[in-house]
Amino acid sequence: MNESTTITEVSANKALPRNVKVLGGTSLLNDTASEMIFPLLPNFLLTVLGGNLFYLGMIEGAADSVASLLKLWSGGRSDQASRRKGFVLFGYSLAVLTRPLIGVIVAPWQLFLVRFGDRIGKGVRTSPRDALIADSTDPSMRGRAFGFHRAMDHLGAAIGPLLAAGFLFLWPDHLRTLFLLTIVPGVLVICLLVFGLRETPPTEPPQERLHLTLELFDQNFRRYLVALVVFTLGNSSDAFLLVRAGELGVPVAILPLLWCAFHVAKSSSNLLLGRAVDKFGPRPFIFLGWLVYAGVYLAFALASSAWEVWAYFLCYAFFFGLTEPAEKTLVANLVGKERKGLAYGWYNCAIGIATLPSSLIFGALYQFCGPLVAFGWGAALALVAGILMLGVKDPTPQVK
Repeated sequence: MNESTTITEVSANKALPRNVKVLGGTSLLNDTASEMIFPLLPNFLLTVLGGNLFYLGMIEGAADSVASLLKLWSGGRSDQASRRKGFVLFGYSLAVLTRPLIGVIVAPWQLFLVRFGDRIGKGVRTSPRDALIADSTDPSMRGRAFGFHRAMDHLGAAIGPLLAAGFLFLWPDHLRTLFLLTIVPGVLVICLLVFGLRETPPTEPPQERLHLTLELFDQNFRRYLVALVVFTLGNSSDAFLLVRAGELGVPVAILPLLWCAFHVAKSSSNLLLGRAVDKFGPRPFIFLGWLVYAGVYLAFALASSAWEVWAYFLCYAFFFGLTEPAEKTLVANLVGKERKGLAYGWYNCAIGIATLPSSLIFGALYQFCGPLVAFGWGAALALVAGILMLGVKDPTPQVK
């Protein structure tokens, strides 16, 4: 047994750090609250507030664009300050305080403000949170740490819709009350962060100026970002998969159950495959995940019956387990100890900026050319991104 194998086995038996567990619990509670609302927002905007689909697209597009830019700024700013906890606490607190306000608004422009505030919170917290997980975790177990965090996030996304469905089954005319009740898991989020999260020692002295530039990183990290952008341009909103499910005969009443099962599968695959990332390295999992994505998209395009949708959704969940822990682990491995906040800022910003045009392109192809061309486009870009990943080296992290 060689030394690296011994280190991997010892790390596999270590307990996850306190910060990772706290942030995992935070994501579970926050996504439970968020997903109690999100599936109901389109109908609430259209039927209660008197908005339209254009307004819905404007709200989500503008909010997500601002969040993407803030992820870059907050990551670099947390490096400059050599502190992460304040950014994480502020970001979650802003979402917790703004989200329940949906229960009292009466106009579409007010929904815009609420969603804008929620996305600002997401933009401020995301990159510092990812950097804090990396800072708190031994490099030999980062895959397991990020896999655990994403698993808790997806588990919350499965619990939220079930709670909302149960509440509305008992009290169908109290939609606004449901929105207001999201303050309960929100308060638990704030308490968990205030009393449970610990600041990590700074890796370097505070910087005098904030530098939001890629010049601080080598060509290897930049090639990785290019591959991510190419893949994301073909990775459209999952809402299109639900549209395809409806076309293939899945009843509308069953879609929430499909969505719940999808998130449970995502949670399980992240939890299991995060450990494998530590053993074999993140790069092979990203490459394999993108191949799975290409295959699943082609399968959705060629599907002809409702039962296939369930099988393909579960395969699609496997793609998330392969890539989510691996992608975030590779970021930390590529940039070393310094500037992890800025690195995660660029990672999240690159994905966020490419997300909006990806859905616009996919939607146009779906509308005018049909599902085969649209899903084929996504599969083709996944294959191109996989080829680009061959040029990204995967350095072996050293144990602290």
